[in-house]
Amino acid sequence: MQTKFALRTWCRVIEVKSLNCGIVVFGGGILAHQRSVLMFSRRSLLLIGGALGLAAGGAYILTVGWSWQRDMQTIEARLAESARVIHTSFGPLAYAEGGQGAPVLAIHGAGGGHDQGVLLAQAFLPEGTRWIAPSRFGYPGSALPADASTAAQADAFVELLDGLGIERVTVVAMSGGVPPTLQFAIRHPERTNALILLSLAPYAPLTAEEQELPVPIWLYDALFATDLPLWALSRLSPRALAPVFDARPELTAQMTATEAAFLDAMIAAFLPVTQRRAGLANEGAAIDPAFSIDPTQVRTPVLIIHARDDRLTPVATATFTAAAIPGAGTLFFDTGGHLLLGHHEAVRQRVAEFLAIHIPAKSE
Repeated sequence: MQTKFALRTWCRVIEVKSLNCGIVVFGGGILAHQRSVLMFSRRSLLLIGGALGLAAGGAYILTVGWSWQRDMQTIEARLAESARVIHTSFGPLAYAEGGQGAPVLAIHGAGGGHDQGVLLAQAFLPEGTRWIAPSRFGYPGSALPADASTAAQADAFVELLDGLGIERVTVVAMSGGVPPTLQFAIRHPERTNALILLSLAPYAPLTAEEQELPVPIWLYDALFATDLPLWALSRLSPRALAPVFDARPELTAQMTATEAAFLDAMIAAFLPVTQRRAGLANEGAAIDPAFSIDPTQVRTPVLIIHARDDRLTPVATATFTAAAIPGAGTLFFDTGGHLLLGHHEAVRQRVAEFLAIHIPAKSE
C-alpha cells in the first residue's frame, strides 16, 4: 500500500510534465484520471483561446473603427476645404476652381461632386483655361432643392456664373453631367460658348437603355448604402472598385500611367458616399419626361466623345445627340469604356483643337 501510494504520489508530481506516466504505472485506473486531466486542459485551452480571440477581435474592431473614423474625418475635411460655397435661390452650391484663362465649367457625372469635376478638368482640358467645377444638386456641398430638375440645375449654373462675374463659358461635361449641360445651352445660349460632351448619359425623351452593367445592380446598392464598405475596399484593394467605373481588365491593361492615376483618383473620390447619395438618387431627373431635352435646339458648337464599348452609358445617346445637333463634331472610339481609357491623350488633343477654334483668346 505504501508503495502504491508512493507511486501515485510520484505520478501526480510528474504528471504535469508527462501524462504518459499514468498509463505505465497504473493502467486503466490511472488512465481515467489522466483523461480527466487532459479534458480539463483542453477545456481550459479552449476557454483561454476563446477569451484571447474575443479580446483580439474586439481590439481589431476597435482599431478598424478608429481607423475608419479617422480616415473619414480626414476625407470630409479635405473635401470641404477644397471647395467654396455660393448661395443661390436653389440653396448652397459648392464649387472648386483653378487654372487661368478662359472660363470652363466642368460638370461631373453620377456619384461625383466638385472633386470629380476637378479630375475631369485636369484630365481633359489644356493649359490656358480657368476651370470651375460645381457640385450638382445633392452632391457634396450643394443642396437638393424641391425642384431638382435638369432645367433647374442649368439655372443654378447661371447663378454661379453671376456670383463669379463670368458672362460666358464653355462647358465640359461627362456622363450624368451632360443632361443639365444641354439644358444650359438651350435655356441660356447667351451664356454658352461651346459644349464638350463625354460619355453621354441618356436624357428624356430617351430612356435608360437595358445595359450590360459591369457589376450587378445589387452590388451598387450595397456599396453606396454607407461609407464603410467603400472605405474597407479602398484600404484592402482599391482597384477592386474599378468595374464600378466600367474599367474592365482588358481596358486597364492598356491604360497609361496618367490614366491609372486618374482611375485611382476617381475611385477615391467616391468617398464619402453618404454625401453623394442624395445626388445619386436624383440622377433619374435626367429622364424625367416633364423636362424633356430637344438637342436640335442647341445652337452652340458641340464636340461629342464616346466609346462604343461603354457599358454604363451606351453609345446610342451619343449618336442620337450628334445626329440632332447640326455641325456637331464627334470622336468615337471602338474601345475605352466609360472612362475612355487608352485614349486620354487623343481626347486632350481633340479638345485642345476644338477650344482653340471656339473659345475666346482672352479670359473673362
